[in-house]
Order: sequence, then structure tokens, then C-alpha cells
Amino acid sequence: MLNTLKELCRLNGVSGDEGEVRQYLADRARPFAHTLRTDAMGNLIVFKKGTRSTGNKLMLCAHMDEVGVIITHITDEGFLKFSFVGGVDRRVVIGKPVTIGHNRIPGVIGLKAFHLTTSEERKKAPKTHELYIDIGAQNREEAQKLVEPGDYGCFVCRPEELGEGMFKARAIDDRIGCAVMLKLLEEELPLDVTFVFTTQEEVGTRGAFGAAFSVTPEIALVLETTTAADLPGVEGHRRVCAPGKGPVISYMDSSTIYDRALYDTLCRLATDHQIPWQTKEYIAGGNDARTIQRTKSGVRVAALSAAVRYLHAPSSVGSITDFEHMLALTRLFLAWMAQAEGM
Repeated sequence: MLNTLKELCRLNGVSGDEGEVRQYLADRARPFAHTLRTDAMGNLIVFKKGTRSTGNKLMLCAHMDEVGVIITHITDEGFLKFSFVGGVDRRVVIGKPVTIGHNRIPGVIGLKAFHLTTSEERKKAPKTHELYIDIGAQNREEAQKLVEPGDYGCFVCRPEELGEGMFKARAIDDRIGCAVMLKLLEEELPLDVTFVFTTQEEVGTRGAFGAAFSVTPEIALVLETTTAADLPGVEGHRRVCAPGKGPVISYMDSSTIYDRALYDTLCRLATDHQIPWQTKEYIAGGNDARTIQRTKSGVRVAALSAAVRYLHAPSSVGSITDFEHMLALTRLFLAWMAQAEGM
């Protein structure tokens, strides 16, 4: 699964421009799918039959998109002005490399030189309008030959193993969920499962609404990442969760209160099978579950996440063992679903 994750993290897929990721997922899923379709929002919806026929009862969900930038203006000097797509941390983007458009034009995010700033300016995170992207163009005409407003930009980060058992890449959020679902698609399943790879999660869980309305599941398990804050300077009660301590089983976040019976089941399955697990010790964040839960007459939702450092930054770090345990626990959940009566 790690090789698949590396391949996924090399693909560009900023919210609203997920085509490259969707094509890769569709090509990988097609040999194992009973049906495969793309809806109007660009969600990839894959249905695979299992040993037990349950129809659309269970939906697994992970989002394809990632945070990035979108070009809004080209200056007379040939610099690119932009807006962020999704909640990007402006403090960490200065000097970071990006690629623009489908031709992957290289650039770097710039700001007025440190030596020219005032003491007050140095105390604050720069505003988005103060930033620009330098693609090496000498003027607007030269830049327009390569880039135009509306082009998307992605951060550049080579996926690689880091230290002892850690993994570094951009877009681990949520390519790990996609990788887990691809792995499960390749296996024999104990029950029917609808796999939904959603779009535009990073800009308000927009894709999941249409997908869940179309599939109409009874239960949905969202496979995600969540904010790890096991870092210097973070107080103990705000550390939320930590890589290496197992998948995060959520009972609540900023936008969803998760189905208690499903939460208890995931905790029990992990404990009974000696899979390390943790909860979020600070209520924050949100994911596609918030939209899925409110679809039609309501959907029972659960979330299983990998704790990842530096979410929504050019590089993120997570635990390879956590990724493997996330896959193992999802398998156990599918087996439990297939055996449960009255679910």
C-alpha cells in the first residue's frame, strides 16, 4: 500500500481540479469494480459486490482533493498573484516551490525581502495579497505564454520515507484514505461496498453532498487524516493525537457527532485484535462525514483517521504503521458489518 500512497501523493489534484487523481483511481479500480461512474461533481463512485449482498447499505469515503493555489492575476513584471484553495497556513509557504497548470510550470512563492520589512511586519503572518509566485518571467507577456488566471497550482514535495517508520509527502490528506480503499477494492469483500472518492472536501465538503445523496447509504465510514499536534510548544491537552499511536477513532469534531454504536464497535474491534488506537483529545476539524450525515433522512457515520503532522502545509508527516493499522481496522469493520444482524 505504501507504493500506492507514494504514487497518489505525486499526483496533482487541488480542489476542483481532481482529474489527474480521478483518472489514476479509475484505472486502478476498474478491473475490480462491478460498476464505476463519475457524477456531476466529479466524484468517482465504485460499487463492488461482496460475499453477502447488501446493496448500498455501506459506503466507504475518502477525498481526492488537496489544498493548493489558483492564479488570479499576472502583474506587469510577470509575477503571479493568487488565492489559496482550502485552508493553507500562510506562515509556512514563503520560498516553497509550486507547479502551475497541467504543464506543471515551475515557480516559487515569494514575498518582499526580509531585509526590507519593518519590525512590525516581521511579527505578523503575511496576507495572501502580499504574496506572489515567481516563474522566472521577465514581464506579463512572457508569463502569459505559460500561465493564465484560473490555472491551479500545487506544492512540490517528493514522497519519501522519513526517519524510523515515518512518511513525508504533500497531500497525505487524504490520499491515504484513497490508498486504503484501493487496497480493499483489490480484495474479496465480505459484503457489498460502495467506494466513493470525493471532490472538493477541502473547500467545504462539497462533493460528498451529491455523492451521498446519490448512493443513499445507511452507514458511511469516512477514511481520513486528522491534525497531529505532538509538537514542541503545544500544551498537553491540545496535542489532539499523535502519529505512531494507531488510527484515530472519532467520537466528535467541529462539525459531526459520530454514531456512538459505530464508534464503540470500532474501538472494540481494535482492542480485541490488538490494534493500537486513539481518540482526538481536542475537539477540532471536520470532514466529509458532516455532509454525508445530513443527507436525506440521515446517515449513520463513523470516521477512522491517520494522525498527520503539518496538515494543509507543503509537506506533511505520518506513521506508516498507522496507515497499515488503518487498513487492518477497516477490514475488521467490513467483516463485522457482514455478520451483524439488523444493521
